[in-house]
Amino acid sequence: MFARNLTETLLHVLDRPELRLLATKCRIMLDPAVAHPFHVQPPGQIVLGAPCLGERRVVAFHLRHALELAVLSDAQEPDFRQALKISFSAARTAARFWMLDAPADLPAPEAWVRTLASAYPPARDDLPQLFAALHPLVSVPGKAAHDSSALWDELYAWLVPAWPLIGPVEALMAEGGDARLNIDVRTGLNHYGCSHRPRPWAVTFASSTASSLSERGFTGGELARVNLARAVLEGKAPEALHALALDVRHFLAGWFGLPGQDHVVLASSGTDAALAVLALSTLPGQPVTTVLTAPEETGSGVPLASHGRHFAQETALGASVCKGDLVAGFPNDTVCVDLPLRDAEGQLRPEGEVTAACRKDIQNQVAKGRRVLLHVLDLSKTGLLAPNLKALEALCDQYPGQLDVVVDACQARLMPERVQAYLARGWAVMVTGSKFFTGPPFCGALLLPDCWKARLDQGMLPEGLAAYANQCEWPASPACRGLASGFNHGLLLRWRAAQAEMAALGAILSAVVAERLQGFLGAVTQGIEANADLAFLPQPAPQRDALSDDWDRQQTILSFLVRAPEGTEGAIPLDLERCRKLYQWLNADLSSYVPQEKKVLAALLCHIGQPVPIPHAQAAGGLVGALRLSAGARLVSGEPSHEGLDATARMTREIQDALRVLEKISLILTYWDAIAQADPLPSYAPRWEPEDTADESHWSERSGKEGVTDEQKADAMRRSISALALGGP
Repeated sequence: MFARNLTETLLHVLDRPELRLLATKCRIMLDPAVAHPFHVQPPGQIVLGAPCLGERRVVAFHLRHALELAVLSDAQEPDFRQALKISFSAARTAARFWMLDAPADLPAPEAWVRTLASAYPPARDDLPQLFAALHPLVSVPGKAAHDSSALWDELYAWLVPAWPLIGPVEALMAEGGDARLNIDVRTGLNHYGCSHRPRPWAVTFASSTASSLSERGFTGGELARVNLARAVLEGKAPEALHALALDVRHFLAGWFGLPGQDHVVLASSGTDAALAVLALSTLPGQPVTTVLTAPEETGSGVPLASHGRHFAQETALGASVCKGDLVAGFPNDTVCVDLPLRDAEGQLRPEGEVTAACRKDIQNQVAKGRRVLLHVLDLSKTGLLAPNLKALEALCDQYPGQLDVVVDACQARLMPERVQAYLARGWAVMVTGSKFFTGPPFCGALLLPDCWKARLDQGMLPEGLAAYANQCEWPASPACRGLASGFNHGLLLRWRAAQAEMAALGAILSAVVAERLQGFLGAVTQGIEANADLAFLPQPAPQRDALSDDWDRQQTILSFLVRAPEGTEGAIPLDLERCRKLYQWLNADLSSYVPQEKKVLAALLCHIGQPVPIPHAQAAGGLVGALRLSAGARLVSGEPSHEGLDATARMTREIQDALRVLEKISLILTYWDAIAQADPLPSYAPRWEPEDTADESHWSERSGKEGVTDEQKADAMRRSISALALGGP
């Protein structure tokens, strides 16, 4: 019974998606006679000892530490100096893992955890004592002089520059953006309600905002992180990061059909890309007026960025700035003009009216001797494509050399051929890997046509841009000399994760993509229209020229309003403030606030697109919230947690999951008062049960596996034991 309990606990820990990848590369054995938490021996053998007979978080911590040691030690036994570096690197990674995994008030399993999880490396004189606690866990060759002062000086000199680059990939990917990427210790989620760890138990249709990583995306990021960790050990991190930046830019150039990587600028977000766009538009030396199409339907920081102003309190490279202040080097005479797509009642303005307003804005600004930078939306938060592209082409012909056009395609809900057509017209294009492609939030890029790229051959980008961007993220050109010389490892790892999702989508024939999207969108649209608690918000499908087997003329963002809980059918929809609460509660375990027969649905974690403000004169604050349920690349290509389902069964389950989201919305409305009184927070995983519970579903694929029998669970455990060689010889 003792051995069985240990095995079951370990299996449930190993079922955690962020541990599974490295665990498959190692041979894991159990030996309660071992006094230490574990011992690692090359090649990749881990022996877990008696201290792993504990609470799951503690077991996970020790296992994460052991896995990192095993992977970094690889197949060869390192020399003593290398063993020192591996020991500190693995321990810091495990320490940061613990800080992400456990409540702040939970005592750490080792005394060194908070020291090694700190943003700053330990003092040089503390290194020998720290290593004394670490070295029993790994084989240390020879009998080198541990008290050699030169040895510890050398280790400290390596540790200082290496320190920021050491950690689990889920921590490193949260860096190099802004505060919205920070993990809330109360929820395990960031500002967007998602995680850099996979959440296969959650229902996710949030690609119009941001998505948690799939196991595929996590694998892409983790493999790049392991390569970086090995380069750090060798003192070759700059070379590895430079190569990674070039590789990501090369991939994007290939995906979108650009001549080469020097037509690609990497940016931490779509808003960072908008700042880069303004910098390029000001290079010719004219004063610039930015015409922003429906700024309320794009990134919240875009209006500030389009003025050349700081849009957050911290830049992507970690510089503290004053939000709203002018970024150094940007002209202070930049003007922004809004081009709204909706009227005061939230209804879409006629296309002809929008086109006329756009034409008038351009005429007025050009008459004043100003260059116009027009932001075209393809698509907006609710799936709008505007202004009319044919009319815009005529305006460009009318004002040659006076009108810059950038297409905000950050939703990336378009085929590469569309991007190529925009670039051929001389329009720049902003994209991200974090919306339709379902990569992690904060991975953006700016794609440059030849005429924009040529501007970098002379002049200099604004000096303040160096707080946001590195030279390796931009084309090699004279204008970029003033950019920072470092590397944004978080951005590069995030793009690597997004790249994995893009590659999976690229392996699917366009006709199949179109078919799967059509089936899903049709079924879910019917579900929204059939739900009396919801009001479908019709959005026109993107008006594009037809391509063979195209899929991007479908509306892949389904927007809807929700009735107020005190109202009836046809009443005023839920106001924006309460809609934001509803959005939050969807991503929370609400099982404590509903009757027993509703608990399974209430516990389901549902992540969809953040509510978009829509004008409504009778609503509180004059705004209602439009929630969004979106189809992303992962819907089409599937993900590892879908293994074993054929395409038809998988798409059926995706539709059922989307309909369960709508059911949970109705459930929340029914029990609104009880839920509102508690105001529960979202959570990374369903609520943890006591350690001795028989319900071990927390790290299972989905909390909806109600039909799994005890015998099936036991059989799955036996298969896992065999696959991981647990308890093997």
